[in-house]
Amino acid sequence: MAKNGDTIPIEVYILTTDHDIKGTVHVSKYTNTNRELTDLLNDRERRFLAVTNAEIYAKNSNQPPRRYSFLEIHMDYILMVHPSSQAVFRETGKAQEDIARFRELRKKLGQTKPF
Repeated sequence: MAKNGDTIPIEVYILTTDHDIKGTVHVSKYTNTNRELTDLLNDRERRFLAVTNAEIYAKNSNQPPRRYSFLEIHMDYILMVHPSSQAVFRETGKAQEDIARFRELRKKLGQTKPF
């Protein structure tokens, strides 16, 4: 686990099959700024994504979001993670295409053998 001074917070939207999640993930400040989330998600040792200040919105529901100060999400259930500063929090045709591409990439990565 990295020291607190070794990470930077990034606000993200996380899409799963059943929920949309808004929260903060902490990434290494030593990673190339264009690869922070990618490196975090592609870490083969990591099985869960830690999220702080999480708000969970159930899809197809008008209920208010559930809030958690800390949440861990299993990587296999994540369809997409996007920085909130660049994301539109809506399910569109384009979002569905992105989700399909992301699933295919995760499937391919799961089939590759480590070096």
